[in-house]
Amino acid sequence: MDESLRAQIDSNLSHLDGLIRRGRKLGETLGADPSNISALVANRAWQQDCGVAVNQLSGGSKAHWLARAFSEAFLLRSASGQVIEAVAPAEIVERLVAVLDQAVLSLSRMGDGLGASGSPPAAPLPRRFDFVHNIELRPVVEQAYADSRDAFEQGNYGVALINSCGILESIVTDALEFKGLDTLVSAGAPAGKIADWSFADRLAVAERVGVIRGGCARLPEIARRYREITDSGGNLQLTVSEQDALRTRQVLHVVMRDLDPGR
Repeated sequence: MDESLRAQIDSNLSHLDGLIRRGRKLGETLGADPSNISALVANRAWQQDCGVAVNQLSGGSKAHWLARAFSEAFLLRSASGQVIEAVAPAEIVERLVAVLDQAVLSLSRMGDGLGASGSPPAAPLPRRFDFVHNIELRPVVEQAYADSRDAFEQGNYGVALINSCGILESIVTDALEFKGLDTLVSAGAPAGKIADWSFADRLAVAERVGVIRGGCARLPEIARRYREITDSGGNLQLTVSEQDALRTRQVLHVVMRDLDPGR
């Protein structure tokens, strides 16, 4: 039975990988030319294929977290929470790819559990944070990622958001440090050590120097202020919604892809 489930997981992972690669190519094309007719047609077909895959993986339930994430990817909300109807095609593609990334991570975790139970292990997956330059930081963010994922699945959205933001800040800081302070200062970065910059400043500078793209525009306000609204123990003093925690996870996945384009 486990072997049959393993084969099913591997098949789904392979299918998702193909969808992700198609999505990235479409995103690049539509980002350069949003009115490209052939790309728009291909995009509609790709979105339909994504919808079929998500429906299958979520068991046809619209209440499943993956189905909700898929639906949410089509919406753009203003700072007041109102839905903005016009969303650039490339932005939608980027969000859907982030949702597919989440599906891959969830399936990979299931596969890891099967391997631990004695079933034949699948080929080892690449570690998610091998792109981090500081080797000592890698296991820290790996553990934080696992904690964030578990917290989200358990409905503990505050913990999930804090961990996601901590990872985001850590990997962006690592990329900025690798870029070099002199380069950053010449691009108009704040004075002083990177470690002394605010979370918002680090994200803004990272975008300005091309370390990451514009994915952080979707980061919820509560996530941007996560350090300001936590007590000395790191606990949030405000209630975090599932939507804010999910969107923060999606932004994290987009930034991870920016920092490691080959993943």
